[in-house]
Amino acid sequence: MFARLGFPQPFLSLCLFLVWQLLNDGFSGGSVVMGAILAWMLPQLTRNFWPERPALLKGWLLPLYVLRVLWDIVIASVSVARLVLSPRKPRPAFISYPLTLEHPLAITMLASTISLTPGTVSADVSDDQRILLIHALDADDEQAIIETIRSRYEKPLQEIFE
Repeated sequence: MFARLGFPQPFLSLCLFLVWQLLNDGFSGGSVVMGAILAWMLPQLTRNFWPERPALLKGWLLPLYVLRVLWDIVIASVSVARLVLSPRKPRPAFISYPLTLEHPLAITMLASTISLTPGTVSADVSDDQRILLIHALDADDEQAIIETIRSRYEKPLQEIFE
């Protein structure tokens, strides 16, 4: 229905409209009109960048995932601060993480989540999208890091997307 009205990505349009209103510090006639124009125009301009429509099988789990990531960002920030302030030297390492995700958006969300969490950065995805290269600031047990990422991030994303 929304595609017929010219909104190929209705969720994106809604998010753009709401973000525009937040950036304008309230509702006014001009900001609502401009927000509606942007919410309509930007998805139209980026339509070719969306090769396939992302399918959320269990979209209601996405807010729980976001809350988990936000909590992990706070905890990891404290851990990194303690590491920086302690006399102990960090043990940086590159970790090859075997992906079980297949959906490109899910892989992107996993890589972004890892990069958002302090102390880890997604460095590269293999051409066949089977291996994610991760740099960890302090990695004493690589297998423990892999299992943590798998249980906290990859399995919920699999539930949401696949």
